[in-house]
Amino acid sequence: MSQGTTVVTPERLAQGLTYQQFIAQIKVNHDRFQEFYESAKLTNEDAEFFRTAVGQGACTVLVLGEDWCPDVFRGLPVVARIAEASNMDIRIFPRDENLDIMSEFLKDGQHQSIPTVVFYNAGHEYLGHWIERPNSANLERAKITETVKQEMAGADDQEIATEARRRTTDRYPFWQQETVKELRQLLADRLGI
Repeated sequence: MSQGTTVVTPERLAQGLTYQQFIAQIKVNHDRFQEFYESAKLTNEDAEFFRTAVGQGACTVLVLGEDWCPDVFRGLPVVARIAEASNMDIRIFPRDENLDIMSEFLKDGQHQSIPTVVFYNAGHEYLGHWIERPNSANLERAKITETVKQEMAGADDQEIATEARRRTTDRYPFWQQETVKELRQLLADRLGI
């Protein structure tokens, strides 16, 4: 996050969409959002942790996303489940219409990666943010792509990309659980839970 003044004022944050409002306005991937909402599961321990986090101050989560992005239709339903289980307020902003917010949370200071998940306390103080996908997914994606390239030597780039996408999609439920773990760790570290 950039230092200094933020464009995410309490008034601006209140203008974000709820999960239901976001889903109602999307133009593509309704089925994918529903599929990954259904597969996004929190254990009782996870739900209790996030309720504790809310009790200790984590009361609002801002998410930047777009309906066309696989990381968003996989990850945003996880954040929605967390918000529902903990009674945390969730506010979603389409990234492409809110580039000023996005510019405060660039991945590696340069990439407009989504989803971007940002936690605030009741005093509207920034608690921390998480970007795009869990670290394990980044590692697995690279390995999957390399394996597909080796197995499909001589295939064109499109065939390789299609097969790599199929194999990574199979990993989405696991990556959802890894997302929960990373979000828990972020809040545990920040709130001392």
